[in-house]
Amino acid sequence: MAQTTRIVLASRPHGEPTQENFRTETVDLPEPAAGEALLETLYLSLDPYMRGRMSDAPSYAAPVEIDATMVGATVSRVVQSTDDALSPGDVVLGYGGWQTHSVEKVKHLRRLDPQGAPMTTALGVLGMPGFTAYSGLLTIGQPKPGETVVVAAATGPVGSAVGQIARIKGARAVGIAGGPEKVAHLKELGFDAAIDHRAPDFAEQLAAATPDGIDVYFENVGGQVWDAVLRRLNTYARVPVCGLVAGYNATSLPEGPDRSGVLMGTILRKSLTVRGFIQTEFAPTQTEDFVRDMSGWLADGQVQYREDVVEGLDHTVEAFQGLLQGRNFGKLVVKVAD
Repeated sequence: MAQTTRIVLASRPHGEPTQENFRTETVDLPEPAAGEALLETLYLSLDPYMRGRMSDAPSYAAPVEIDATMVGATVSRVVQSTDDALSPGDVVLGYGGWQTHSVEKVKHLRRLDPQGAPMTTALGVLGMPGFTAYSGLLTIGQPKPGETVVVAAATGPVGSAVGQIARIKGARAVGIAGGPEKVAHLKELGFDAAIDHRAPDFAEQLAAATPDGIDVYFENVGGQVWDAVLRRLNTYARVPVCGLVAGYNATSLPEGPDRSGVLMGTILRKSLTVRGFIQTEFAPTQTEDFVRDMSGWLADGQVQYREDVVEGLDHTVEAFQGLLQGRNFGKLVVKVAD
């Protein structure tokens, strides 16, 4: 009988997740039933949405249950399959979570071509983060030539793709990131301007970088970044709301006066479009276009990507904590096995 070493949710965090919120254990796996495959995890994706799944607050997806394996997309090698569609040794994209092995339904797996692109890109630029950027920006943001597109968390897998796609579409791309090294990287990616949100004069730098205002703001962060951006939005600006990572560990509302009136007044006065989205809503209609376009952009160098690879499942919790604090640089993946 196969076994897996897995990381489970031991308790729900209050504020920032700690090591005590998780437990590592080794358990037996069931034999694959008809239509299932036994997989060995090679790479595990770590993404901000996982913090929301640790909470039992109402959300777009069910929370991870206490004592259940933490969720996550994985690149895995087939060990055993009861379905002729897969053979031992095949590499697949699945959703095995934070563990060394998993049993999954073959119909939910996608076979990967290791010769076509690095396997990890299925978790990043050619996977969910890349598709999130593509679908959210083009469907909701609808950037036009000459417009200004601003994106926060711009060196992350979603933000970096947003800025580069905006430039491909003829728009001006302004990236917001944390720290001089990340700002320098945005310039290497071809962003027209890059700003450090940790700078004391961040709001002034944003104004200087957007002299004609902001037409599209791709929201990944919230918090003080959103406060500064709101004042720069043009009439008819579009705001795809993808994430609000600045508040994911919050345990109470921010201090100060209620500014919802200012927000709603600005939306009304400037005829803003503010639209939240989950990328799965666009998958049925846009996946084929995404794969074609993004693969082409990667091949001809119009889109570049960066990965932050952590070695070993035992470093997953620490890496996830760093992700929520902005310590990662690029798409964060855990290498679980060779």
